[in-house]
Amino acid sequence: MTVGTDHGGASDPSPPHGRATGMADRPKRPGDGGQGAGTAVLTRTRTRKPNLYRVLLLNDDYTPMEFVVHVLERFFNKDRAQATEIMMHVHQNGVGECGVFTYEVAETKVTLVMDLARKHMHPLQCVMEKK
Repeated sequence: MTVGTDHGGASDPSPPHGRATGMADRPKRPGDGGQGAGTAVLTRTRTRKPNLYRVLLLNDDYTPMEFVVHVLERFFNKDRAQATEIMMHVHQNGVGECGVFTYEVAETKVTLVMDLARKHMHPLQCVMEKK
């Protein structure tokens, strides 16, 4: 007859092989709060600046100058003097920059300008290009 401990019996509450369960599995060290040793890894995520896009107005022979000034004031927050200066630049050079924006903002402004121009039956063209 062999003498030994029966780990499968209900009378022995300890786990098999003398191992403890739960948090006691980790070795305790002074000052670590019982959490065990680990290596802290710092990761830095660098956020890139978004690409910028120029919103441009193109000259045509039919859109009234006053309408272009109105568009610049309404959608690009230009005062009357700035809007007039940009409008004259478009008129004389064929193209003028209204502003520089992130992609989504530039796309929205182009759509708003084009929709208003179509609503008033003007052939004004507004485009965006990567800066």
